[in-house]
Amino acid sequence: MNLLVDTHVLLWWLADDPRLPGAARAAIAAPEHRVSASAASAWEIAIKRALGKLEAPDDLRATVIASGFEEVPITIDHAAIAGGLPRHHDDPFDRMLVAQAQVEELTIITLDPRFACYDVDLLPLAS
Repeated sequence: MNLLVDTHVLLWWLADDPRLPGAARAAIAAPEHRVSASAASAWEIAIKRALGKLEAPDDLRATVIASGFEEVPITIDHAAIAGGLPRHHDDPFDRMLVAQAQVEELTIITLDPRFACYDVDLLPLAS
């Protein structure tokens, strides 16, 4: 399975946070899964970190790569699809994740129920 982690899932994984459900932890750790993190998540983290709203590693890219995640850059196709998505979710970073998952055929790992409003594969999680 090819997975894309939502921003909160990425942060919880990197911090070994107990809020990360066991099903998510197991899916991310499974060697047969390709796990990716989006440039949109890095952008969101950088903005919120600069505003003092969260803590994140100083060298986020190196930490993400060292954790075995692949990078998903933002392409023009991703941007065009994200811009055209219905406004079920007002968070532009999350709409970008939906678009990336659709284009790249990725399954999103998230606890955000609003993702279910979109035509996108989600990893079922119990919080």
